[in-house]
Amino acid sequence: MLGLEKKDVTLLAVVALLAFAAPFILNPFPEGSEMAQFNAGYPDLMQRFVIFGIFAIGYNILFGLTGYLSFGHAAFLGVGSYSAVWMFKLLSMNVIPAIILSIIVAGLFSLVIGFVSLRRSGIYFSILTLAFAQMSFNLAYSVLTPITNGETGLQLTLNDPRILGASTGADGSIPVTSLFGIEMRSTYEMHAGAWLFQFNAGYYVCAIILVAAFYLAMRIFRSPFGLMLRAVKTNQTRLNYTGLNARPYTLAAFVISGMYAGLAGGLMASMDPLAGADRMQWTASGEVVLMTILGGTGTLLGPVLGAGFIKYFENIFSKINDNVLHGWFAALPDGLEDTLVFIVHPFVGKGWNMTLGLMFMAVVIFLPGGLMEGGQRLAKLFRKKDKPSGDDSEHHPKQAPHVAE
Repeated sequence: MLGLEKKDVTLLAVVALLAFAAPFILNPFPEGSEMAQFNAGYPDLMQRFVIFGIFAIGYNILFGLTGYLSFGHAAFLGVGSYSAVWMFKLLSMNVIPAIILSIIVAGLFSLVIGFVSLRRSGIYFSILTLAFAQMSFNLAYSVLTPITNGETGLQLTLNDPRILGASTGADGSIPVTSLFGIEMRSTYEMHAGAWLFQFNAGYYVCAIILVAAFYLAMRIFRSPFGLMLRAVKTNQTRLNYTGLNARPYTLAAFVISGMYAGLAGGLMASMDPLAGADRMQWTASGEVVLMTILGGTGTLLGPVLGAGFIKYFENIFSKINDNVLHGWFAALPDGLEDTLVFIVHPFVGKGWNMTLGLMFMAVVIFLPGGLMEGGQRLAKLFRKKDKPSGDDSEHHPKQAPHVAE
């Protein structure tokens, strides 16, 4: 089915179910309750989960399969965002042309950078990609200001021509991004008792693209091309001795990965029509590296889990301030309450990166295979518990069959 084995079809179905049912899954606590601050089922955050999941899936095709560690993929994310915003300014507010242009421009840009960077391997490759990313950031920030609008960022204005669409909305404001008339910001709210579930059009556009991107990555992983990339990661020197030139394969992986990043950038601009140089900083490249390693390098589902994990903590933990902490510990004596708030304070709010760093250290030390390895260990543990304690095959071994002389 779909060119996949039964196990892969099941995995794809699980990803689709998680993506489409996210408004329910990410809102486990009633609206207005003290625990509601841990809900993540609102449109902006769900969109970020999916978009960075796509970004991490593409990065994993390069890093997970070939072992080439790139610190410059944020450049393609930023290029994709700029391309999408320019399409909104010049053509129309339909997200399809913007996304297509983002993929094409990011692919061409990654072809140029990959052609140069892949002449080296190891740490030299990583440094080259980092250098290109920082050059791209500086160009966008201060040199190419007619194209990027510098530090202010590229935004939509009422003076944009939009030759195939309206320059202004019905109320005279800047029109919003849409998909054949369906506005990306339109949200349907469903109240179910004390729970509030939000279904956003833009999120579901991103979710459909995520499932398609995951399916494409799965086909790449299972293809002869993916097998060749694994050979590059295992021992590129030995591969070269067989007479095979690995560079076209690694360049193809680099370009595909860059196109995924451009797609993610285009989706970011489609949900919020703004593109800034900050999306091209080295910190954004480092973030996707963390997502991939945290989820499980070289696995299909791991990068998606890693992206969701980091974005969840970034948005939820960063909102916890001293007032929230005092509310949590209000039942305790004043001295103990203040002490606990003092202890926890550095790990939440503006210091949430401390918590992320500690969790990342724990995963690297105890779960080198990331969250996917943790899930596999738990699955094995439960299988052992479910296995009957007495196995007849152990206590009563089968006798050898009688062989006639």
